Amino acid sequence: MNYQTSLLEDWIYQLYKQIGISSPGQLDFQVIADRLEVQLEFWEVSSRLYNRKLIIDSRLTPQEQWQEFAHEICHKLRHYGNHLTMPEMFLELQEFQANHFALHFCVPTFMLKNLNFQKSRKETIYLIAVTFNVTYAFAEKRLVIYENKILSQKCLSNV
Repeated sequence: MNYQTSLLEDWIYQLYKQIGISSPGQLDFQVIADRLEVQLEFWEVSSRLYNRKLIIDSRLTPQEQWQEFAHEICHKLRHYGNHLTMPEMFLELQEFQANHFALHFCVPTFMLKNLNFQKSRKETIYLIAVTFNVTYAFAEKRLVIYENKILSQKCLSNV
């Protein structure tokens, strides 16, 4: 089956290619921040963009920090506006987009496709979590998105 990537998946692939990242072992958010020239700081507050700095909550686990980084980098690279003054529905849209982006940024499709999926679903989720340094729940969400896309493409090819 030929997997048809989305515009977001293509955008993330191009970004990683541009900054020289091609394998899961290179997915280090401090290195990515440096290559994107993003100032990164760790504070004991919820993660956010503040005064052009990307603030990551220092109280989180390394996996949660990586996931938060991906969410916030989406706002930095793809969104505009002040969350404090924008209409609530537009804020909700940006938050939804940043959450979706984070799933693809932390576990890029071009890398996920190369993974040797395990016999059991739990083992596959665990493999994704360990390989991409994300939480088990995050890995499970990403796997569901990937599987649903494959299923929908199979259904469309049978029409």
